[in-house]
Amino acid sequence: MASRSESPTKTSGSAKEQQASVSPVHSFPVVQPPVDYEERAKRMVSRWANEQQEKSDRSKARQSEDKVMARSSAQVACTRMQILSGHVVEPRKEVPILDRCDVLVVGAGPSGLSAALGARRAGADVMLLERFNCFGGVISTVGMETMGWYRYEGTSDCEGIGREMERVAERMGGTTKWPYNDSQCLDGEQFKLVADKLVQESGVRPLLHIWVVEAIMSGNAIKGVITESKSGRAAILADRVIDCTGDADVAHLAGAEFTMVEKSQAMGVTTVFNVAGVNKAEFIDYTEKKPATYQDWSRTWEQETDGKENHLHSPYLDEQFEKAAALGVIPQTEDVSLGGSWSALSEAGEATNLNLVHQTQVDCTDVRQLTQAEIQGRAGSVHALKALRATVPGFQNAKLRNFPMTIGTRDSRKIVADYSLTGKDVKGQARFDDAIGVFPEFIDGYNILILPTTGRYFQVPLGCMVPKGIQNLFVAGRAVAGDRVSHAAMRNMMACTVTGQGAGVAAAVSVREGVPCSEVPIDLVRQALRDQGVRLE
Repeated sequence: MASRSESPTKTSGSAKEQQASVSPVHSFPVVQPPVDYEERAKRMVSRWANEQQEKSDRSKARQSEDKVMARSSAQVACTRMQILSGHVVEPRKEVPILDRCDVLVVGAGPSGLSAALGARRAGADVMLLERFNCFGGVISTVGMETMGWYRYEGTSDCEGIGREMERVAERMGGTTKWPYNDSQCLDGEQFKLVADKLVQESGVRPLLHIWVVEAIMSGNAIKGVITESKSGRAAILADRVIDCTGDADVAHLAGAEFTMVEKSQAMGVTTVFNVAGVNKAEFIDYTEKKPATYQDWSRTWEQETDGKENHLHSPYLDEQFEKAAALGVIPQTEDVSLGGSWSALSEAGEATNLNLVHQTQVDCTDVRQLTQAEIQGRAGSVHALKALRATVPGFQNAKLRNFPMTIGTRDSRKIVADYSLTGKDVKGQARFDDAIGVFPEFIDGYNILILPTTGRYFQVPLGCMVPKGIQNLFVAGRAVAGDRVSHAAMRNMMACTVTGQGAGVAAAVSVREGVPCSEVPIDLVRQALRDQGVRLE
């Protein structure tokens, strides 16, 4: 088919008829100049020679290009980009603007949901981006059901959107009581509907199936992000951006400083899986006759506690896997560690949030290592299920229900911020002038387990969410600034909702007041948080 520029002109009638219908401008006869056949022949030969030379030049160029392509260290000129030794140089191109907003939240896990809802309730126009097909983060994509499983008697807890999520889930029939205290287990599938409801009713503008791949910077100020999706590459502009990716992805793209624990020292990754076909009554009877406590957690690794946790009952399975290996039911391997906690049991015989398959020394920002961890985690889950069938009463007929959408991670980038939380802050009931919420003295990680049964709590400062050197950006969730001990507290999902709501409200106030994130009036932020039911003291 011809292109528009090549479309033929419509005609009617024969050529003779058209000629006959055209009146000549002059009546004088047209005199044709004599044809110089010798000159014409020279031009034809010259044109033919030039064409042959061009063909030869193109052939040589292709041969040269092929040779260069074979050398990985050489530069190749392509029509769209340049391929160099270790990278590709993309050409400049225009990226369409997909949308604009006051506050853009990237990542829709516990921190992202809280940030988006908090900012919207504070009056901002909010967009929420999520790379998966649902909201909820590790609740709905990993299958971690417990936003807060630490509520043994004596706990002094936080308040805000995180607790609201639990209450909404309970009203919608999406919770089950945790085995040994007053905490609730969230049904990961049902929570997708809970999050849908909260987002839709709030007026937050969501986008699923979308990745942020670059930060739009003007000097040291972030102005928005570049995204990739099924709709193509596009920009979203925002007055303020909140990074709730968990890995500080946006902050990293914006050039913010960050720290990372060496992977040999980092907390492991976990493949959480769910099974069906469990005889609930038989299994509960087994756990009551053979109760596990937090002291048992110290059987296979050295663990720091306050001592008060040791006697408390825990949904823990460990020796059963050693027994299965001794029986030859499962192989003994160093790649995957089996053992950990179980959680909710339904009347239909579903055992969910089986947090039993762990791997260490995985860099969560390395796609090759994540790929290997996903594959090994699924293989380890198969072995774990075989062990449960062989050694745990009630699991004899259990079968796999589902794997998670993604592996669960705990450790990666942490920003360098105006203030860095410390273990002393967490353990010492720290108080801050810029507090945006509180969190109980609950530490779970790096072989430390401290449960908040004494009622102790610390305040969470806004300063740990403001990355140094970058304007218009807050970071919430587990990537806030802090040392390892504080991270073992702040990585927990309920703590992530505290920082998320705080960042969301602060972003909305900073837009309304027209001041940078680092200069937002903390008294106005705290008042807005009180209006949203957040506990600050």
